[in-house]
Amino acid sequence: MTKELIIAILLFIVGLVLLIKGGDWFVDGASGIAKRLHIPEILIGATVVSIGTTLPEVMVSATSAAVGAGALAYGNAIGSVICNTALIAALTVTIKPAAAERKSLIIPVIFFFASAVFYAVCAYVFGYFYRWAGILLLLVFVGYIVLSSIQAKRESKLLSAEELGETESENGEEKKPEGGKKGLIKDIVFLVIGAALIAGGAKLLVDNGTKIAEIIGIPQSVIALTFVALGTSLPELVTAITSLVKGHGALSLGNLIGANLFNIVLVSGVSITIAPFAVPAEALFFGLNRSLVIDIPVMFAVMLVLTVPALIRGKLSRWQGIVLLAIYAAFCVVQFAF
Repeated sequence: MTKELIIAILLFIVGLVLLIKGGDWFVDGASGIAKRLHIPEILIGATVVSIGTTLPEVMVSATSAAVGAGALAYGNAIGSVICNTALIAALTVTIKPAAAERKSLIIPVIFFFASAVFYAVCAYVFGYFYRWAGILLLLVFVGYIVLSSIQAKRESKLLSAEELGETESENGEEKKPEGGKKGLIKDIVFLVIGAALIAGGAKLLVDNGTKIAEIIGIPQSVIALTFVALGTSLPELVTAITSLVKGHGALSLGNLIGANLFNIVLVSGVSITIAPFAVPAEALFFGLNRSLVIDIPVMFAVMLVLTVPALIRGKLSRWQGIVLLAIYAAFCVVQFAF
């Protein structure tokens, strides 16, 4: 192992750490600000948390696209969906299956598959992601946020003051957020620092991920679909584990599906808009473009395995987690063995 490779690997790890910590602080800061401004918790979860945990993917893909590493941006988006579903969601479902609220899943599931079909059309029909496609994906993201916000506000009206985040005390008087103005400033500082760490970590990850791929001869798309995708999905993993420990396994499902949607419409939308790129073709599977015959089909397959039974039966089963983990293991083997 050369000195250059060792340094690249160490900086790659530093980038991952910065991304994880930055995402953590960003979510804490954003959530704190939302609470102090009396925004319902349900709205925070539907928007801020999912966006916050997807920021690492956004920064990595945007930075990749800006420096001409389209394969890394492309692979990171698809790889993150696969990792979120077949590894993170699979682990939580296998360890502790939970109920799934059909009503809360319908909108994100419909948006995801509609966006994924459009994404697939661009890949299979055009073989190129044009800027207009990126802009359209970003408009879908805006539409989803608006629709989710309206739905969340409507549902919040049915909740009691206590369920809305304990904004009122037992005697009916308004309860002031802890910390007051100083607390708000602290939240803003966390938000800014978190965003800065994410940006810095993304640059280290992209630069050194590309360098590692070049040194050891692995295609950029493979690095993006595995190591980078897993690294940028760690915030979702932390959220899922926390929810599981606290006995709220179903909460992480909504966050993961929302994050998967954002990987398609926000992560890909931003990177395509910044720098349009062609479908990577350097990785082959028996002479065929691996991305088209393996990566995209696996993305659809794992989401179908996770969401369809949940929508039909209203709950998650352990067999889903086991099947998803098996698919992810096979996916990783194919990436490195062929």
